[in-house]
Amino acid sequence: MTRSGATDRLLDRFRTELRGLGPVAVWAHGSLGSEGGDDYQEGRSDLDLIVVLEGPVTPRTVWRVARLHARLRGEPLVAKLHCSYLTPGTAAGPQRRHLTWAHQQLFKRPVTPVTRRELHSFGLVLSGEQPGTLLPPVTDGELAAFVVRDQRDFWRREVDRTSNWTQDSWVDVGMTTHARAAVTLKDGRLISKREALDLLPGLGAPVEVVADIRARRYPQPGAPLREVREIQAWSARRGELTRDFLGPAIDRLVAAYT
Repeated sequence: MTRSGATDRLLDRFRTELRGLGPVAVWAHGSLGSEGGDDYQEGRSDLDLIVVLEGPVTPRTVWRVARLHARLRGEPLVAKLHCSYLTPGTAAGPQRRHLTWAHQQLFKRPVTPVTRRELHSFGLVLSGEQPGTLLPPVTDGELAAFVVRDQRDFWRREVDRTSNWTQDSWVDVGMTTHARAAVTLKDGRLISKREALDLLPGLGAPVEVVADIRARRYPQPGAPLREVREIQAWSARRGELTRDFLGPAIDRLVAAYT
C-alpha cells in the first residue's frame, strides 16, 4: 500500500464534515479496502467510500452533502474521492440508485453487487456499523449475473469506441476489469488490480500493454521517460492492441457464462 498523511487527512476531514449528517456507518471499498488496502496507490487510486445516513435523503440532505464536498475542495486528493450515500431503509436492492458524489459532481447511481460483495468480504470500516449489519448479502448467482451483464452491455459496447482507448484510464480499467470478471465467474472470488495484472498474460492479453499498465500504476524509481512523440505513437498502438484483445475475450467470456 502506498499511503501517506494526505490520504488520512482527507479521510479524517471527511468524517469530521459528516458529523452533522448523522452517519450510521462509513466504509471504504475498492483499492483502499482490498485485502487491507495493499492495492491502494496514493494519487492514482480512487478513494471509494460508502456512507450510511440515518435518513431519509431529502432535498435538504442533498444540499448539505453538496456543501460538505464544496468545503473539501482544497484537499490535495479530493478529486479522487467518490462516495455513495445510503440509508438503512434504502440499502437493499442493487438496482436502486443512490445519491453519489464522484468526478466532483452529484448524481445518482446503484451500489453494484461487486461493491456490495467487496464490502462484505474486505470492506474497511472507517466508523460505525459493520457492512454485514446493514447490507443484505450478495449471492454467487447475483454476482455472476451482474459481472456478465457488465462485460456484455457496457464493456463490449465501449470496445468499439476507438477514442476511449487512447486514454490511460480506459486501458487500465478495461483490462483489469476483464481479468477480475474472468476470475469472479470461474471461482467466485474478487481479486485486486495487482492480481489482475499478474493474470492478464495468461488470458492472452498483449504483454506490452500489461507492462505499460504496471509501469504506470506501480512505477519504479529511475524508470526512463518517453518523448512526447513516442507517447502519442504508443497510445495509438496500445489502443489497437487493447481493443483487439478485449473484443474477442469479452465475447468468449460472455458466451461461456450465459
